This record gives sequence, C-alpha cells and structure tokens, in this order.
Amino acid sequence: MKLVTILLCTLFSGVLYANDAANDAAWEAWREGKAVLIMRHALAPGTGDPAGFKLADCSTQRNLNNQGQQQAKAWGDLLRQQVTTDITLFSSQWCRCLETAELMAIAKVQALPALNSFFAGRGDRQQQTAALVQRFSLTQLPAPTVLVSHQVNFTALTGYFPASGEAAILALPLTTHATVLARIMP
Repeated sequence: MKLVTILLCTLFSGVLYANDAANDAAWEAWREGKAVLIMRHALAPGTGDPAGFKLADCSTQRNLNNQGQQQAKAWGDLLRQQVTTDITLFSSQWCRCLETAELMAIAKVQALPALNSFFAGRGDRQQQTAALVQRFSLTQLPAPTVLVSHQVNFTALTGYFPASGEAAILALPLTTHATVLARIMP
C-alpha cells in the first residue's frame, strides 16, 4: 500500500519517472529547440468518438469537460514559466485537441493533420506517424514546439499510454521509438 501511495504522489506531483536534473535537462533541450513536447489532449471523458462523428462539428465529438479546460489552462501557465520566447504550437484537428491548444493561450494554433487520431480506423497509424517523424527529423527547431494530439498518436511514438493531459519531452530528431527525456503532468 505504501508503494501505491508513493507512486500516486509521484504521478500527481508534476513529473513522472525522471529526477530533477533529468527534468531540467529535458526542459532545456525543449527551450533550445532540440526536443519537442507532445501532449495528449486534456480530459475529455469517454473513449473514441460517438457514431456520426464529423471533424468540422464539435457537437459530434468527445469534448473537454471543466476539468479538462482547467488542465489546458494549467499547461499554458506551466509552459509560460518555462520559456519567454515564442512557441510553435501544432494541434490535431479534433475539437478536444484544438480547444486544449487554444486554452493554453501560448501561441497561434496550427492544425497538423498528422496529429489527428487514428483510433478505430479513423486514420492511418503508419502514414501519420511517418509524417510526424519526417516533419520533426531535424536535430534542432527554430523555436520550442508543442504538439497536441491523442493517446494513440502519443503511444505510437513513445510506446506508453499517457493520461489525459500528460505530456512528454521527446529528443530530436524524432523517431518511431522516440527518446523520452521526461514525462510531465500539468
């Protein structure tokens, strides 16, 4: 029971699985454009999307609840504490990802279809993952970069299942077995 309590405290304390020095190095790599931060959209209860899903109609999708909206705002606060320069912000075209990105209020949101969900056959896992790897195959980007996506996309790159609103800082160049520098909760 004590181990479970320690793990839960670690899970919700802000950083997972990395010591402070490793986290500092990960944030520095992100600030320098030598890593990207990918996050699963904030809390939108449920799984997948309802029947009748339409990309351009948020009423047909799973959307953020109040807790998810607060998570997104907390992410914006955290990222503004980490960097004072411009940030590049890409998002899936799904409403829950776009809302997460918009509520962070850190940069103009740029839709990137490669970040769209491929859960339940809605997209193409191999093609979208390859497109992300190619897009971020550089060793350095001109600005700190944030990618807002879905569990399946995140898992395809990292090999693990993230919680809603969880992020990871991934070393560049991006690969299909990404080097995870840090796992972070808002």
